[in-house]
Amino acid sequence: MFEHCLYFNTTALARLVEREWTTAFKPLGLTPSQGFMLRVVLARPGLLQSELAQELSISRPTATRTLDGLQNLALVERRKTEADGREFAIYPTAAAVALKDSINAASGAVTRRLKGALGPAEFDDVVGRIRSVRDTLG
Repeated sequence: MFEHCLYFNTTALARLVEREWTTAFKPLGLTPSQGFMLRVVLARPGLLQSELAQELSISRPTATRTLDGLQNLALVERRKTEADGREFAIYPTAAAVALKDSINAASGAVTRRLKGALGPAEFDDVVGRIRSVRDTLG
């Protein structure tokens, strides 16, 4: 019935992938959204909140809610910028830095599982095609 429906198939795929990442990040006390955001913050400390939202292709209010959760877990801190007192730069805390290897290991395990299920070439092709569609439609 929905063989040619982009919405149905991408949403069904997103639910399956969400379960994988939820399982991977649960032992760390993180949601997938928090885990991916924290990976960006760890890789690029001092990123502005607006830049973080753009990097993750999410709205600013969504970024704010996710950052609130990470701040409540004492994993990030917001610092006002000198250029604009309304804008915040985001930095990882020592607790976040201590989680970095575990977050990367959890992410690597999911990627290996998915590549094992699909095959490495198919996995890379699917990810590339999805990114291309996202860029075209975005």
